Amino acid sequence: MTDAPKGERIAKVMARAGLCSRRDAERWIAEGRVSVDGKVLDSPALVVTPANDVRVDGKPLPLAEAARLWRYHKPAGLVTTHRDEKGRETLFDKLPPELPRVISVGRLDLNSEGLILLTNDGELARRLELPSQGWLRRYKVRVHGNPQPEQLAALAKGITVDGVAYGSIRVEFERQQGANAWLTMSLKEGKNREIRKVMEHLGLGVNRLIRLAYGPFQLGALPRGEVEEVPPRVLEQQLGVAKPDTSMEARRKEGRKLAHHRG
Repeated sequence: MTDAPKGERIAKVMARAGLCSRRDAERWIAEGRVSVDGKVLDSPALVVTPANDVRVDGKPLPLAEAARLWRYHKPAGLVTTHRDEKGRETLFDKLPPELPRVISVGRLDLNSEGLILLTNDGELARRLELPSQGWLRRYKVRVHGNPQPEQLAALAKGITVDGVAYGSIRVEFERQQGANAWLTMSLKEGKNREIRKVMEHLGLGVNRLIRLAYGPFQLGALPRGEVEEVPPRVLEQQLGVAKPDTSMEARRKEGRKLAHHRG
């Protein structure tokens, strides 16, 4: 007697297939875009197995690809969403057409630039975003004003701004340049607009913000607007992600083609 195939939550399966994040999968289900064995779902509380016929917008769920990761040098002026309600350009509009459907690991706001990690695997993106990962995000920041050493040093103990508690932020003063100062800032959580809000609280306006590193992954000399894949051996070393099985190339191509469909 053989064991029955092990099931997983539908949103997790969709994320692993590279269609979307788990959160987006739950939203798509609520919108009635997902069906299992011919029945439209109205709740993500469903466990499925490979035996189930899962469809998104009437199309079969693509086969899960091997997890892949890219470094992208985001220019200022692009939003980090697939669709923008204001019609602004997104970083996904600027990616090479040969790339599979990818999602971002975290975000950078419209006016921020620098390193963004992209992946075809929603579960990997979720894993990399978790604060428990303990990875430092490092930024080069230009502020308007004259930061005081004691102000910057105090941030290492954390700070609360407008009721929001921010964890330890390590700040290194680089240089004063006229009315502006350059700082290097390192933090682990990266809450929404954290650096801008904390600096504003100190009376320092951020007028340039560049992410230099996300954990072990560095912006380095990657040109603005360029994308470069992280080698599989590095993924294996840093994250324990298995190298792609080259015998599955035909299946991966099929998955990529379907994954481009966004409905």
